[in-house]
Amino acid sequence: MESLTSTELDTSKYAVQVDINNVSKDEIQPYIKLQRATNFLAGAMIFLKSNILLRNKLSFDDIKPRLLGHWGTCPAINLIYAHCTRLIKSRQLNMILVTGPGHGAPANLANLYIEGSLGKFYPEYGWSEEGLFNLIRGFSWPGGFPSHTNSELPGQIHEGGELGYALAVSFGAALDSPDLIVTCIVGDGEAETGPTATAWHAIKYLDPSTSGAVLPILNLNGFKISERTIYGCMSDDELVALFTGYGYQCRIVGDDLENIQQDMASSLEWAHDTIRKIQKAARSGQAIYKPRWPMLILRSPKGWTGPKEAHGQRIEGTFHAHQVPLPAAKKDDEELGILEKWLKSYKPEELFSEDYTPKQDLLDVFPDDSLKMGMRKETYGNYHPLSLAEWQDFSVKQEEDASPMKQAGKYLADVIKRNPEAFRIFCPDEMMSNKLDTVFDVSERVFEWDKDVFGKKGRILEILSEHTCQGMMQGYTLTGRTALFPSYEAFLGIVTTMVIQYAKFVKMGKETTWRPDIASLNYIETSTLWRQEHNGFSHQVPGFINSLINLKADMVRIYLPPDANCMISTLHHCLQSKNYVNLMISSKHPTSVWLTPEEADRHCRAGVSIWRKYSSNEGAHPHVILVGCGVETTFEVLAAAALLRKDCPRLRVRVVNVTDLMVLGFNHPHALSRTEFASIFGTHQPIIFNFHGYPSVIKDLTYDRHSVPGRLHVHGYKEEGTTTTPFHMLTANGCSRFDIAIDALQRVAPNDDVDINVHELVTEYRHRIKEHSKYIEECGQDPADLNERPSFSE
Repeated sequence: MESLTSTELDTSKYAVQVDINNVSKDEIQPYIKLQRATNFLAGAMIFLKSNILLRNKLSFDDIKPRLLGHWGTCPAINLIYAHCTRLIKSRQLNMILVTGPGHGAPANLANLYIEGSLGKFYPEYGWSEEGLFNLIRGFSWPGGFPSHTNSELPGQIHEGGELGYALAVSFGAALDSPDLIVTCIVGDGEAETGPTATAWHAIKYLDPSTSGAVLPILNLNGFKISERTIYGCMSDDELVALFTGYGYQCRIVGDDLENIQQDMASSLEWAHDTIRKIQKAARSGQAIYKPRWPMLILRSPKGWTGPKEAHGQRIEGTFHAHQVPLPAAKKDDEELGILEKWLKSYKPEELFSEDYTPKQDLLDVFPDDSLKMGMRKETYGNYHPLSLAEWQDFSVKQEEDASPMKQAGKYLADVIKRNPEAFRIFCPDEMMSNKLDTVFDVSERVFEWDKDVFGKKGRILEILSEHTCQGMMQGYTLTGRTALFPSYEAFLGIVTTMVIQYAKFVKMGKETTWRPDIASLNYIETSTLWRQEHNGFSHQVPGFINSLINLKADMVRIYLPPDANCMISTLHHCLQSKNYVNLMISSKHPTSVWLTPEEADRHCRAGVSIWRKYSSNEGAHPHVILVGCGVETTFEVLAAAALLRKDCPRLRVRVVNVTDLMVLGFNHPHALSRTEFASIFGTHQPIIFNFHGYPSVIKDLTYDRHSVPGRLHVHGYKEEGTTTTPFHMLTANGCSRFDIAIDALQRVAPNDDVDINVHELVTEYRHRIKEHSKYIEECGQDPADLNERPSFSE
């Protein structure tokens, strides 16, 4: 068999060299002892329910019935936490830690316990026998802390469930925080994800004169759950070449395991000094173009200091250390013996006093409370409300046509001017195409690697990665500021799982006693499916709504403002709201303004209303109820109402608009009561609902709203679309004015009060749909009259 060879790259001139003897061995001994304590606690949390300091011989009865947790990454997290603590204390730094390997929660909990942060927020976890027992027994135990980092843990701004987002979150936290260093641990398994791959580029958007810094540490232990990692199979030269290409200065730590403690301490000092040089240059007016920020690559064995082997199988340094390294410890004598020997190797009697409290020399290694990473105000209680103008100052006259996004852009420009350090827009290169470009009258984009933008204090960050936009927005929001994420409707769903993870983080945070309010996450979906006929079928995806309606009711708000005035009113409301995930969906194209500012204010506050001036007999005693939800679909409802008024004047039509989607369901704070629902939607009349997205959304929300079966008939997007015309998108999906009018007539008939020839009118409307198809095939565009505001003259 031919031998395998590898052509190594000579990148030694790019790898950063540091004299590790800059830090003496004696100086770091207290922090090595701290790691013994945190490694012991991490291991004990995974396994023990009693005999927590092994003061008696370990027995099967001392082992938890369910062994949950991830040991493999804990020693590296403890190494990093200890030396970050040393750097914070020696340099009096403002630093927080974002832990990408989220299932390394035992390590985070161990450090938070010993530094006192856990006890500050949870008195039951104080320095006492009871507190230590609660920590160790309570981990992954009903009522205790879960196996991954989440908002219940002090100092955390990142949900540790799904991998890939820690780095982007860290960069978001650093924005507009000039004195803050965000140390981010990126697991080498996590580094294989797409979101992490793009987030490395976020240094190119970091302005060192006004923002803090991110120090990424790639935790390279070589294994994921049962396989080697990509990065673990790369040589030092390959890694340095990669990250040098990204724009970093790379320092590899841990090639010499015997000196890893000095190496880490010295490397962190180098990284800190490099950060300060970049920031000092920028803040003195001598900013460096394309500065190379520092990063560390930490090589350490998976499960380092843990069990070496069991049953003749190697554990440390393999994927067997990833989760529970001794899974049969509750029933296997050999594994129980190995567990006892392993935990005693940390010498807990030297770490904890007779009364179970940490020994004083451990407590002395930490800085003052205000600098401890678990007590940083940036991670909780840092909310800065926005200064906002009255939205009516940006309203338009009812008689005009206006683009909801154009008007929103004017409003957002004012928001930027009023909030130069507390508001940002994150967008995947779509501000111009989404007609929000008025913001560029008051702000540049931020892009430090673009010479045309370099050094300018932009508030808009555009990067063609929805994941990076989402992660940075999360980090920015969770550290007290407010952000907006506008996107093409079809592609916002890319971040669905990120939003769900974030919502879980906020839900748990709301249930703690010590996390105060934060700004809501705010999304605008535009370039919607109904006007993406030129881009074709791929751009016609309204499914983000479906994902959000399944979130916990007190977390999500979904708005579909029907015109420009309602859009600005909704945006004004969302930017002031707290703790929600807000989704606003509207059009970028000029469309009719249906409501005056006063009417829009009342309508948006109610969430749904009868539009009396567009209804027959002001909506009283209707034969049929036509409901619009969404810009284009509401336009068609109104056009259908006008059509029926002309062709069938005795038919009484009530026009209703829904702008707050969540009023329709039962289990939501905005939900209509049964009485309110009946007052708007009637009790027995057919309801023809023309919806912006998939019909299943309305059916899911209203499934138990109807005492009369079959009363609700939902029109919406049904996956029909191509490169065509805007009106053909509506007819293809059964959402045009003609489709709505046909459905209304057929649901009402037979009705002697109306006395109509249903067949004649239905045939006429179907004929118009066919004639439209012929017209666009010949002319390539819709007839101009289809865009005209419908007339409601008697």
